[in-house]
Amino acid sequence: MYLKTLHLRQFRNYQEQKVEFTAAKTILVGNNAQGKSNLLEAVELLATLRSHRMARDRDLVKEGEAISQINASLERQVGVSELTLTLRRNGRRSVAINGESVRRQMDFLGVLNAVQFSSLDLDLVRGGPEGRRNWLDTLLIQLEPVYAHILQQYNHVLRQRNAFLKKTQDSAPSTQYCEQLAVWDAQLATTGTRVIRRRDRAILRLAPIATAWHASISGSTEILQIKYAPSVPLEQNNPEEVQQAFLTKIQQRAIAELRQGATLVGPHRDEVELTINQTPARQYGSQGQQRTLVLALKLAELQLIEEVVKEPPLLLLDDVLAELDPSRQNQLLDAIQDRFQTLITTTHLSSFDSQWLNSSQILFVEAGKISPK
Repeated sequence: MYLKTLHLRQFRNYQEQKVEFTAAKTILVGNNAQGKSNLLEAVELLATLRSHRMARDRDLVKEGEAISQINASLERQVGVSELTLTLRRNGRRSVAINGESVRRQMDFLGVLNAVQFSSLDLDLVRGGPEGRRNWLDTLLIQLEPVYAHILQQYNHVLRQRNAFLKKTQDSAPSTQYCEQLAVWDAQLATTGTRVIRRRDRAILRLAPIATAWHASISGSTEILQIKYAPSVPLEQNNPEEVQQAFLTKIQQRAIAELRQGATLVGPHRDEVELTINQTPARQYGSQGQQRTLVLALKLAELQLIEEVVKEPPLLLLDDVLAELDPSRQNQLLDAIQDRFQTLITTTHLSSFDSQWLNSSQILFVEAGKISPK
């Protein structure tokens, strides 16, 4: 998988910028707030249709413009694909492959695969559960593009059910209320079960890979465990049983939900538990140890996507080398070699050894303009 060109029009702080990638590694150098991360974000959007920064489409369109467009030319074993993502300040986004409009966005997913690793990822360990859920969902979208549609369905039902609970929060439950709520419960359990089962399956595949990477980086002094902890009991990954457990749990929380006017059961409340030597990682050890964990997760993502799609994904390293000490930097750089096409942002080149600099394409970014060395 090789990204040949990227063309940005009115995207973030870029007016019109075309980049041709000429090496397995591209280093984007520039001061902060010049547009380095924006370029990586454009690639990430093509891969997942999601932004790491959780930005709304209107934030992605350049100030004063109505439409923004990202074009890319991607070479894969099956041939070259031209990808187009059009973002609108006040409307729906649209996607096209080889000039043909794609009606279902999930059919656009899976053409380009990428793993993003930014300084924001260091919050995966110390931040709240929402960040870990978003990380897992983004990975799943690449492993199984239909998951984007499944997650969308669940979130739609969740919003409707929450609106219903809010509206009826202060009224006594009537027969009509119970019947209507039972309809939402059934839909929530059906769509939620699909999300839970896929998340569970993904963690079961990712965990041993991450544990092996973590042992390698930490010199086998620490044991990493990753477990998916859904808010619904998951004894067997069987759809009927999970659905029944879901409905039982909803009924148990019915009074609390009515009082709070919100849905308290479902994958939007789930956790991904990260433990080192059987201690929760957020309470454990130094910042350096937490960084080792995140690095292991990212290397595991790369490996798992490669195993599933049968081609190495792109790696997007956003200002992360400065956050890692030399030993972890070397672990990461050694793991990459020329196996993954890598786009790296940095404020200065001093963190790279000469061998890396000699084999990399170096581009300078200043105020939304990119120029070669």
